[in-house]
Amino acid sequence: MLISEFARRAGMSTDTVRFYIRKGLLAPATGVKGGSNPYQIFTEEHLEAARMVRMAQSLGFSLREIATLSAEYYAGGMTPERSLELMRMQLARLEEKAAQLNAMVDYTRAKVRWLEAGQKGSEPVFGEFEGCWAEPVTAAERAA
Repeated sequence: MLISEFARRAGMSTDTVRFYIRKGLLAPATGVKGGSNPYQIFTEEHLEAARMVRMAQSLGFSLREIATLSAEYYAGGMTPERSLELMRMQLARLEEKAAQLNAMVDYTRAKVRWLEAGQKGSEPVFGEFEGCWAEPVTAAERAA
């Protein structure tokens, strides 16, 4: 299949498909038509590879990590032990990110309650919530 059909079936734009090709995440065959710019030919296996890229992205892997993992997989080096190691590392990263998101949700809830109460009492400070990255701001710094 050609790039337009592949993109449609993969649920992505042709620009995304071309980007994935440039990054080495997809490697379509080159057809004989197209002159100096030969057509790229995609197969069902390429569709499966595109789905795997999307799944890995949804798990939080970067495209660089996905390219590295894909190369490792196709070179035959992806053992069950290595897969387990990678998934444990990614789980730890996702749990850390979830903790940070929970802290942001807690801060936002506190800020909404404070605003709904007419801004009475101390304003919630982002950095005071566990897991937030910002340094807490002192009362003197807020007054300045």
